[in-house]
This record gives sequence, C-alpha cells and structure tokens, in this order.
Amino acid sequence: MKKKFLKRLSIFFVVIILFSLVYIPLFKDMKFGLDLKGGFEVLYQVKRSDGKKLTTSDMDSTYDVLKRNVDSLGVSEPEITIEGTDRIRVKLAGVTDIENARKALSNVANVSFRDVDDKLLMDSSVIKGAKLSYDEEGNPAISLLVKDKEKFLDATTTISQKESGSNVMVIWYNFETGVNSYAKDGETCGEEGSVCLSAATVSQGFSSDVIITGNFTKEEAESLATSINAGSITTKLTEISSQNVNASYGEGVLTKTFIAGIIGMLLVIVFMTILYKFSGFISGVNLLLYMLIVMGVFWLIGGVLTLPGIAALVLGIGMAVDSCVITNERIKEELISGKSLKSAYENGNSDSWSSIFDANVTTFIVGIVLFIFGESSIKGFATMLIITIFATMFVMVFLNRKILKAFVNTDYFDKKPNNFIRYEKKILNKNRKEDIKPINIIKKCFVITGVYIVFGLVFVAVNGLNLGIDFRSGTDATINADNLTVNKVEDDFEKLGYKVLSVEKQENDEIYVKLNEELKENGINKVNSYFEEKYNATTEVNVVTNVVKQDLVKNAIYSVIIAAIAIIIYISLRFKFSYAISSIIALIHDVLFVVIMFSIFKIEVNVIFIAALLTIIGYSINNTIVVFDRIRQNLSNIKGKISENSLKDVVNKSISETFTRAVYTTITTLLPVICLILLGSKGILPFNIALIFGLVAGLYSSVLLAGQIWFMIERKKLKNNK
Repeated sequence: MKKKFLKRLSIFFVVIILFSLVYIPLFKDMKFGLDLKGGFEVLYQVKRSDGKKLTTSDMDSTYDVLKRNVDSLGVSEPEITIEGTDRIRVKLAGVTDIENARKALSNVANVSFRDVDDKLLMDSSVIKGAKLSYDEEGNPAISLLVKDKEKFLDATTTISQKESGSNVMVIWYNFETGVNSYAKDGETCGEEGSVCLSAATVSQGFSSDVIITGNFTKEEAESLATSINAGSITTKLTEISSQNVNASYGEGVLTKTFIAGIIGMLLVIVFMTILYKFSGFISGVNLLLYMLIVMGVFWLIGGVLTLPGIAALVLGIGMAVDSCVITNERIKEELISGKSLKSAYENGNSDSWSSIFDANVTTFIVGIVLFIFGESSIKGFATMLIITIFATMFVMVFLNRKILKAFVNTDYFDKKPNNFIRYEKKILNKNRKEDIKPINIIKKCFVITGVYIVFGLVFVAVNGLNLGIDFRSGTDATINADNLTVNKVEDDFEKLGYKVLSVEKQENDEIYVKLNEELKENGINKVNSYFEEKYNATTEVNVVTNVVKQDLVKNAIYSVIIAAIAIIIYISLRFKFSYAISSIIALIHDVLFVVIMFSIFKIEVNVIFIAALLTIIGYSINNTIVVFDRIRQNLSNIKGKISENSLKDVVNKSISETFTRAVYTTITTLLPVICLILLGSKGILPFNIALIFGLVAGLYSSVLLAGQIWFMIERKKLKNNK
C-alpha cells in the first residue's frame, strides 16, 4: 500500500519535471509587448485624400505601405493590425529611435517604372491600380489598369524597341537613386523584402490595360498587385494615439513581474498545502503544469505577452485554485458526515462540478466581451483570460482529479484521511439549528452598504475621478533623470509653451506630467529633445486624441452592459431569473464600491481599469454562483410546501456552508495580486488595486448580500402567490 503510493508519487514528480524540461525551452521565442520590452506604438486613422468612402482595398494598400516602411527599419517581429474599418495600429517592440521610426512610418509610397539602365519611364500617376488576374492558361497574373493611355503607349513602345534582354520594364517600390539599381537588385526582383517588384519583358507598345504574366503563385500575384496599388495610394494617415516605452524600463518591469509571479505562485502552493495537506500540495504542484500549458498555448497562437496579459494569468491562477477549493470543501463535508475517503472523494467531485462549471462559464462570457470590445492590450488580457479558463477545466479539474484519484486508490490514506485532506472530526446533527444566522447579520449590513453607496456616489459626483489619458484625451509624459524636481519640470513645460494639468513624482524619482493638449509629432520631438539636451533624460510621451477617448468610453459602457446582459441570460437559463437579478444587483454593488474607492484615493482610472472591473464582475459572479448553487441544492431537499421560514433557513444554511470556501478562494487570489503590488510594476498597479477592492467587495456581496436579495425576491413571490 505504501509502496504503491510512493511509486505513484515518484511517477507524478518525474512527469512534472520532464514536462517542464521539455516545455520551458519553447518559451525562448516568446513575444513581449512594449510594456515589457520597450518600443513604440502608434494608432493611425485612415482616410481617403479625395474624401470618398474608404474601401477594403484602400486599407490593404495602406497596410502594405506601412509594412514596407517598417521593414526598412529592420524591426524584428513588428505588429501591424487593422482595427475596425478605418484604423491601423503599429507596434515596434525594441525600437529606441522614436523620431526616426515616426518618419519612416509616414513615408509616402512611390512606385515607378524604369528600364534596365534605371531611367524613369513613367510614375504611378499613369495607372489606376492593379488587381489579381489570370492569363489564358489560367495561371495567376496581375492586371494593370491604365489611366494615361498615351504615356503608357510611349513608355511600352520605347521599351519594346530595345534589343532582347534590354526590353524589360522594371517596377520599383520607393526607388532611391544611387542606392538601388537593376544591375545590383535585379536578381532579387519579385522576392519578399526587395524594392524591385517585377521585371517584365515588353514585346510591343500598349495603349490599354495589360496583363503582367510570370511564374507567380496566387499569393505572389496578390502581393505584387497590392504593392503597385500602394504606390498610387489615395489615403492619408492621421496619428490619433501613440506610446513609447524606454527599453531599460521595459526589461526592469519584466524582471520585477517575473519575480513577483514566482513568489506569488509559491505562496499559493504553501497556503494550499497548509489548508488541505496532501491534496492541497498536489493541486499546488499541478499549478506549475497549469502555468506551462497556459503559456504554451499562448505561445503557439503567437500571442504577445504584456502586463495586462500577466495580470490575467495571475487572476487565472486564483480561479484555478478556486476550483480545487470548491472540490476540497465538498470532500471535507462528506468526510465530516462519516463517509469513507473513496466515497467522499467521488461525491465531493460530483457535487462541486456544477458550481465550477457555471463559475467558469460566466467568467468566459466576460472574456469574450472583453475580446470583442477591447483594443490592443485589452485583447491580450482577454485572450489570456480565455486560455486560463480552458486550462483550469482541463488541468485543475479533469487532470488534477484523475491524479488525486490515483493516490486515493492506493488505500494509503484510508485509515488516515485527515492526512489526505485536513478536516475537523465532528458529527453533524442534521436536526440541530444553525448557531449562526447570517440573514440577521445581513440586515445590518444592508444599512451600512446603503449609506456607503449613497455618500460614495455623492463624493464621486462632487470630486470626480482621476481620469487617465485614455478617458480624458491629451498627453502624458514620464521623465527620468537625476536631480529632477517637480517644480523644474513644470517650469520647463511652461517654457516650451504647454499648460500643465498636473505633475507628480513617482517611483524611481520619475516625474509624471499630464497635459490637456494633444501633442503632434513636432511637439513630441520638441519635448524629447529638450529634456534630453538639458538633463540627459529619457522621456516617454503618450498621446490620446479625443477620437480615441470617445471610442474607449463607448466601448467601456458597451462592455459592462453586454457582460451584465449575457450573465443575466445565462444564470436565468441555468438557475432562475430571481438568481440572475440578485447576482446583477450584487455586481452593481461591487462595481460602485471600486469606483468610489478609486475616487476617494485619487487612483488613476485608465483603460486597464475597465478590464479590472470586468474581471471583478467575472470573479464576483464566480463567488455568488457557488452560494446560489448551494441554495438550489438545499432548496431541492425541502419536502412539502416551501414557506418564508424554510427559505430563510435555506439561505442561512447555504451561506454558512460556503463562507469558508469564499474566504479561502479570495485569499489565494489575493496572494499573487499583493505580490505584484509589492514587487511588480507600476504599469498594472491600478489594475491590481482595483482587484483587491473588487475581491473584498465580491466576498462581501456574494456572502452577505446576494443571498439576502434572492430571499427578498422569493419571499415577495410567496406572498403574491398567497
């Protein structure tokens, strides 16, 4: 029996170690975002120069121009994404020369047609554009649409009259005299990254649209057509937001966050071991497996790891542990009632399934809403959150249960189940009344909550919120230099002609400046140059225009409303409408609690704050559903007619039975969050503070408010039925 146990324990650790050794090296190519690597990000709004409606072709051509301009910078793994119908976001991780990057991105594309001696025959004004076509044999080709037929005829006739080998028309993308030439670049013509797009033999003059043929694949033909279109591009780019992060700052953030994450993970493992002994220890070790799988999936889909992504991973750890806590608490109840370990284990797993499933589905709903309405780093947060939910169900529910069952089946713990899972040895008397009456306590809490919410909302209305750049538009600058004071920086900005909204000194003696004015490219370069020359300072300037602010506010409102509606629908289908309404009222309390606390302590509200609020909604509903699942179960055990007193007893009993679990799961989630606050980066400080406020509020509302609200609704229904 002991030998069998030790054998399985050895196999377990060997598998974990081997999996780690094989898996970890895969992460060497993990992509890191600007906040962890440093670099430059810019969001462009795309419009047609002639005022006409923007088309998909226009966006594709603009995308191609930006892609080629980025290639000229030699940036490894740039991110260029089309957002919506008229925006393109460019992220250049690792870029240090921001001014040069800006200039390179804004370069106008220029397609020219030359002979083999590099003499200009015509420019892009001669053609309307190009598109994918097919030759007579059905092979991919490019259809060149001619606008100035006379010039096109002259150029093609001139080329066709040259001797064989020289009767070639070369199409160039941003040809530079003295840098490019057909003699030098002709061999790479048509290859990816080459400014020589195509070299076509011309046998006669043409005065109409023509077909360029060659050994093209469909993808190559489409790419060439897009490049030619880019040369005659009719769009203009307006920079509507930008961000730059110092590379050394990004590397420091990555180190801090990594250390904070490791310490937080170890604390969770220790806490679980103390709490549940052997089952807690195995579950804690499985968290390592969980982490590897989450990061592996994120790496496989080409995800870019950012601070919000790490925050989602930390939150995922808390949710993963929560599934173990729910199950272990159910097993403990079975053992306390006198069941054998095997029977208690089977029943505990079975009874906890619905709570775990519903809790993860509601959080998944929040993740989907965030992904749809979020932008940039918020999408990364949502992606990581969704991955953690699936990993939780696979590793911490399915796999963890199988592993623990293997140890239960060794019979090693049959005579000492307390070593498998810590529990108090006492006999439950099902007929005795509960000593604690949570509902009686809750009535007093209702008054306290009401007073806090009313006075808190008045405080918010009078004092407002400390809005970050995302929700007020304008410019933020972070300046890092030796012996720099707040007064000096404020005077310097006034000398530059900018009115300062606020100046604060932050960690590492950095000066954080807010301006209402939206700095343009020249203004940003002026600020960077001024502080570098005067103080040898590194400066990070972020700009958000009113256009972006309006969209962020709109998306934030939509996100919260749609998440709430989706949760109402799901809970109504899985439970009843009264449960859904009770849940939403409790969630509104949690959101208002956090907003009021942010107003009181003047903590900055930025785009990550919205992710925090939606995360709180997902996590709080997680807690509430566990309580409601127990209410539903206890309600089904009532025989005969349901009365007001029986409803009250059910709520009392359900809250008492789930209170310990709610406290434990909140603590396990708080541990890594607190580590990130103490040891991590300021970049996600507002997010982590919001989580702490939200977790405390969620614990309070799920245990002391949600059940009482449900009781009040059901009691009213009972009276109406009478």
